[in-house]
Amino acid sequence: MLQTAPRHLQIAKVLRAELEKVGIIFSRQLHSDLDDVNALCEHVERYRGKMLRPTLLLLTALAVEGDPCDGSAISPRHRTVATVLEMIHMATLVHDDVLDEADFRRRGATVNSLRGNETAVMLGDYLISNAFHLCSTEGEPSINELLGSVTNTLCEGELLQLSNRENFELDVQTYMEILRRKTAVLVGACCRLGAALSNAPDAMVDAAERFGSHLGVAFQIQDDLLDLLGDLEVVGKSTGRDIATGKLTLPLLLHLQKESEAERKKTITMIRKCDQAGLRQRLEDSGSISAARAEANRLVSEAKNGLSAFEPSSARDLLHSLADAVVDRQA
Repeated sequence: MLQTAPRHLQIAKVLRAELEKVGIIFSRQLHSDLDDVNALCEHVERYRGKMLRPTLLLLTALAVEGDPCDGSAISPRHRTVATVLEMIHMATLVHDDVLDEADFRRRGATVNSLRGNETAVMLGDYLISNAFHLCSTEGEPSINELLGSVTNTLCEGELLQLSNRENFELDVQTYMEILRRKTAVLVGACCRLGAALSNAPDAMVDAAERFGSHLGVAFQIQDDLLDLLGDLEVVGKSTGRDIATGKLTLPLLLHLQKESEAERKKTITMIRKCDQAGLRQRLEDSGSISAARAEANRLVSEAKNGLSAFEPSSARDLLHSLADAVVDRQA
């Protein structure tokens, strides 16, 4: 996801080394004395594709410290918390695949398609349980409290989305609240903790969280666009699941807002019939897809503006690049 300019190669090398360490902690924490559990955990480790959340935590920490290229800015606590956040994220993906009845993720079969919903739900719970067990080893109640609040908010976001399935009166404000709770709060926490664990000033910690929150909403809008427009072979996971499960996303909401009653009924009929191709054309023609993209780009610009709280550095530049990559990605 992240393109590295030559002048940033040294800090990118530090980042890669730290992400490898996070991966080792992740695998070690999930190791069980039960072969069946290990097989499931090995399967779900394929989901760690982008490692966006640990990357954000580590880059934020590096940006606070002003690019020390010897890795001294990253402590064992940074690595542990980065692993915890990735584990929480993995749990949400496993549970999301159950809710979306998805068959593919990371170009492979989902746990629910291979082993059923019951196993997938329990594996998601196992990931959450391990995340908090690992977090408890740090002996820092404030981190546990923050992550407890984050996971509560994640669940609230999913419940709010579930309660609005096939709600054709859903407004954009409520949709944005769903995104803030189910996606942005975790991304914001990654950036906040990256700064806080580096003893950044409160203003910088708050700025980091705002950056992550804006980026998280933009990420989810792009994810929703890929679900609508993407190809399975390119995206690497099941597409068309939002329409199939009655989830109304931003391009659809923007389109429904401006339609006449007669045209609105036609669109709703197409949604209920899962007419993916017809809906794509309809939304392209109305400009609703372009409008959704524009909103994602606006949020990325707002996120990048917030990085002015950090001194210029390679790490800050990479955060800028990562923000752009969120809306440019095709997977």
